Amino acid sequence: MHVVAVTGWIVIVAVLLAWQGMALVYSSEWPTLSSILRSLMRPAIGRFILFALWLWLGWHLFIRGWEFFLRRPL
Repeated sequence: MHVVAVTGWIVIVAVLLAWQGMALVYSSEWPTLSSILRSLMRPAIGRFILFALWLWLGWHLFIRGWEFFLRRPL
């Protein structure tokens, strides 16, 4: 399962880097990632949705399955 997760993240990062590279080479046809995020951040609902996605992603990546380090064992 760990190999599948790491492979998935590598594929996601590779796709994002390829998109950014294509956007920089073909600047008039492809929007860059920053221009996509900028257009999403203009309306207030877009900022709210991106913030909610950021919280959801952080919760699922860092908090789920985490145990408080100062808790004494029973």
